[in-house]
This record gives sequence, structure tokens and C-alpha cells, in this order.
Amino acid sequence: MNGDVLLSIARGSIAEAFGGPKPVAPAGEPWLDEQGAAFVTLTLDHALRGCVGSAQARRPLYDDVVENAKAAAFGDPRFTPLTADELARTRLEVSVLSPLEKLDVENEAQLLAVLRPGVDGLQLSWGAHRALFIPEMWHQVPDPREFVRLLKRKAGMPPHEWLPGTRVHRFTAQRFAEPEARS
Repeated sequence: MNGDVLLSIARGSIAEAFGGPKPVAPAGEPWLDEQGAAFVTLTLDHALRGCVGSAQARRPLYDDVVENAKAAAFGDPRFTPLTADELARTRLEVSVLSPLEKLDVENEAQLLAVLRPGVDGLQLSWGAHRALFIPEMWHQVPDPREFVRLLKRKAGMPPHEWLPGTRVHRFTAQRFAEPEARS
């Protein structure tokens, strides 16, 4: 897997919306045709500007990166659509997820006992409620209890209690990031 290729695909798919050429999968990279799940994260001036991804592999990795880059730039409901001026100053990251691993835990204490801070991404779901944090979130929320509490809140679940029947999956991610923007 080549991070430079993934970052080029992500940036090219966003630039296409501003009149750039359509990104093309480079020849000799068969891993781009394999099913893959990726998150694309945009930051502007060190602040989150968009983040959209797939929890499970359902399409070729190339397609997943293209679609998630566009969605992060133009469809993340937390932000207004990215502008061409912002794109030039935006830093992109692509995280390619491992398959989800189900954790058989019955309460938060059991989850905290097996959670690997700084390593695990986490998906919690209960009924129709679901949320996911990629491993990169540990840089913002290093405390495991707070990490789980914020993830429950993101899912629309009560942050200070454990709902019976909560499903938990963890995963790892290979993260590729553009260099920090120069001021």
C-alpha cells in the first residue's frame, strides 16, 4: 500500500470538483482494486474541516477513497462545503481500516480492560445508534474513559451509562498524511 498514491487520489478527487482532471488509478497498483475501507480527514489551520469514511470494506479501495474524500470536503454535515481557496491550504489524511473485530464485552469496565489506547479505533452501536472513532482520535482524547464517553455521546447514547446489548467492534488503521502546511 502506498500512502502517496492514496493521498494523491483523495486530493485529486476533491480538486476535480473545482475543474481539475478526474483522478485515475495508477497502473500497476492492483491493491487499489481490492475491497477496502478508508476514512479521509481534512484539516485547515490545524482544525478539523471534514472527516468521512467507511467502517467496512464494500467497494474497491480506490472508489472508497474517491467517494469519502468528496464527502469529507462537500458533504460532512458539520461543515460548509470546502472552497477552492481552502483546498490549497487543507491538509489531507487517509486512514485505511483493518476489518472490524467484535469484542464480547458486557459492560464498560470490560471494554476498558481490553481497549488499546492509541492503537484501537472503536465502533459502538445500540439499536439504530452507531458511532465510530478512528485511532487518530486518541491524539485528541487520550483518556480511555473519556474516549468511550465521547463516542457514546456521538452515537446518541447516554454518555455516562452502559446500555445492555451495546455492540462493540475495534479495528486498527494505517494512516497516511500530507506534510504539515507551511505558513
